[in-house]
Amino acid sequence: MDTLLEQIENGTLWQFPGGVHPPQQKSLSNHAPIARLPLPEKLILPLKQHIGANGQLIVSKGQTVLKGQALTQPSGNWSLPIHAPTSGEITNIAAMPSAHPSALPELSIILTPDGKDTWIPLTENTHIDTLSHQALIDIIHNAGIAGMGGAGFPTYIKADSQRPVEFLVINGVECEPYITADDMLMREHADQIVKGIEVMQQLLTPELILIGIEDNKPHAISAMQQACQHNKKILVKAIPTLYPSGGEKQLIRVLTSKEVPSGGIPADIGVLVQNVGTLFAVSEAVFAGKPLIERVVTVTGNTIKRPQNVWALIGTEIKHLLDSQGFEPVDAQRVVMGGPMMGFTLPSVRIPVVKTTNCILAPDNTELAEPGEEKACIRCSACADVCPQTLLPQQLQWFAKGKEYDKLEDYNLFDCIECGACSYVCPSEIPLVQYYRVAKAEIREQKIEQVNAERAKVRFEARKARLEQEQAERKNRHTRSPSRAAKPAAEKAKVADALSRVAKKQGEQSAVQAAIERAKAKKMADGTLEPDNSEVVLERAKRKEQARNYKAQKQTAEVNSNDNKSAVAAAVARAKAKKAAKLAEDNGAPKAELNSSKTEPRKAAVAAAIARAKEKKAAQTLDSDTDINAAPHETVDAVDSKSEAVNADPRKAAVAAAIARAKAKKAAKVSETNDAGDAPVNPPAHAVATEKETATEEDPRKAAVAAAIARAKAKKAAKASETNDASEAPVNPPAHAVATEEEAATEEDPRKAAVAAAIARAKAKKAAKLAQANEAEVNNTDSQPIRGTIEPPIDSIDAEQPAAEVDPRKAAVAAAIARAKAKKKAKEQEGNDPS
Repeated sequence: MDTLLEQIENGTLWQFPGGVHPPQQKSLSNHAPIARLPLPEKLILPLKQHIGANGQLIVSKGQTVLKGQALTQPSGNWSLPIHAPTSGEITNIAAMPSAHPSALPELSIILTPDGKDTWIPLTENTHIDTLSHQALIDIIHNAGIAGMGGAGFPTYIKADSQRPVEFLVINGVECEPYITADDMLMREHADQIVKGIEVMQQLLTPELILIGIEDNKPHAISAMQQACQHNKKILVKAIPTLYPSGGEKQLIRVLTSKEVPSGGIPADIGVLVQNVGTLFAVSEAVFAGKPLIERVVTVTGNTIKRPQNVWALIGTEIKHLLDSQGFEPVDAQRVVMGGPMMGFTLPSVRIPVVKTTNCILAPDNTELAEPGEEKACIRCSACADVCPQTLLPQQLQWFAKGKEYDKLEDYNLFDCIECGACSYVCPSEIPLVQYYRVAKAEIREQKIEQVNAERAKVRFEARKARLEQEQAERKNRHTRSPSRAAKPAAEKAKVADALSRVAKKQGEQSAVQAAIERAKAKKMADGTLEPDNSEVVLERAKRKEQARNYKAQKQTAEVNSNDNKSAVAAAVARAKAKKAAKLAEDNGAPKAELNSSKTEPRKAAVAAAIARAKEKKAAQTLDSDTDINAAPHETVDAVDSKSEAVNADPRKAAVAAAIARAKAKKAAKVSETNDAGDAPVNPPAHAVATEKETATEEDPRKAAVAAAIARAKAKKAAKASETNDASEAPVNPPAHAVATEEEAATEEDPRKAAVAAAIARAKAKKAAKLAQANEAEVNNTDSQPIRGTIEPPIDSIDAEQPAAEVDPRKAAVAAAIARAKAKKKAKEQEGNDPS
């Protein structure tokens, strides 16, 4: 039995299933040679004219270009450049209708020819043997050559196949009715086609090259046989005329008996197919250096006066081709791009010629009638009988209508080559191919969405995993390590020894703690264990100690308070009298005192009454105070709060002033009575009680401030009296105390100082009389040392003047200075006391 190669060489042919015999109608256009058309007014060049990515623009609007100049450059997978078909100017770059049934706009370059048709410098090659494999691939790529049989697959991809090629099949069948472009090209340019075949032979090194041509093209068969006589590996095969024998898979089956698997490509079985028009373009690019800028297009139909094949520049409008060949349209005229079986009706004749355009058909209404109304399928199976892919067209159409995409793929929808044989024989005039095209487009769109969804899912899961990992890491950073296993006895012993050594070094345990430890040791020796109450015992001991200290301090404060009660009132009066007497002597103010006292008797009376009430209140407050020096800042705070309280409400201040005036009147009468009878300097009990009640009815904070002031004055007067008695010298306050009081007074407003001076002089005169009457009692009081610590004084002016008129900050400063000086004086007095 002969091998496959021997059978092929012997002329054996095989047959594919199905097929139809439509009217050829090729004689309309194959009787005249290929014609040259005049330059059109403009050329529209879509950036994408092939399967793959668009090229990148390298020209701009207004730029002048030459014929053959590249307008784009490859920029992605399966990307091809486009070139200027003639010289001229780029007038615009915009979206224009595309060569597609939908005519959707695509980015295009609009070139206006200048009529000169000037070429760029071309690089010719006479011997391809000197060119490397990659050099040939680059030439084909940069020439922008794509499959010109209709698919538009980039030729450089096929030419650079990495798989071994057993058979290189050249498709010159051109089985579609009306189309004669390849037929005329083989007749007129067989030598150039063979040169292109030899370029592919050098790149792919196939075992055999088979040229398939239908037997209805005898002139083309003869021309090709003559052009390839010198190459023994090239065989020209005449195959029976049967549509669609020009299909890639069908031609391989006829010439080699091999069948391309479902979903596969010819390269899977070691076969590669090229169109004769593509090989002519390869020859022009390699040997002449010309890029793909024109192609042969069949212009035919009963409405064309001169049907024939023409050389059409890429980008020429269909209207220009029709007008050049004498187009005479009829009513409801249709113009089809492609043949009657696989072509599509153009929505406009302004569509440009592209690299895959091989025919423009303009039939009349009788030549290619409009399809009738679609009827129901009668299950005649005629479509299945003629299907060259052995599919079930009626089932595919049923699933396509129901959008059952999974079943469509199960029934191998994508094996359909859309030849139109099923629609051609359908008695119900069902446009089966249109159903398949729509279903394929929807499935492709669905798959793209699924791919995008999968990519998004992967990104989401990756992000989720990353976030979870980061969260786990954050938790681990803050998680404590698990509890360690129990230590062995040896380690426990070492730890106990270390703790005992540390305890011995400390050596500062209290007696209570030592006793507790001894008790523990004794219990451990007896072998009995008791609850550890050491901490509770320590706390209890501390509380008891604090209670004892507090009780002792309280008792000491009470004793000191009782010792000083009787001395406070006399000391205050004595200090004021001595200070007033000195001021009167220095200023010669007896007359002034008289005048001022006469001028403001009410103010003097008010001040006297307030002083007496404060003395009484101070004596009572001292009984409840346990430690005056514990918080000296509290007195200052009380003064501040008093000042703020008075300043905060002016109506309260007015009420207080009215009460003070009433008290002054009453105190003046009492003072006159005491002066006439030389009675002891003490206000009547009812007056004191009245004043006390009135004072206590006011703000308690004011009462606390008054008490503090009275205590300070009492301490100051007592110290001054003791100093005077010991030295028998005139009773004068220490110089620093006078200076402090004068400074504090001068810090106030001058008018306030004058008022204070007048009040002091009046008090001095009255106090001098009181001092003589109570001298014996005062001396007894002075003989007892003052043990307690009295709260430091606040400036006397602050106590005598209404709180609303005094600056609390200045009062606090003066009080602090006075307290410091009083403490110092008290220490000196205690040191000089003979007792």
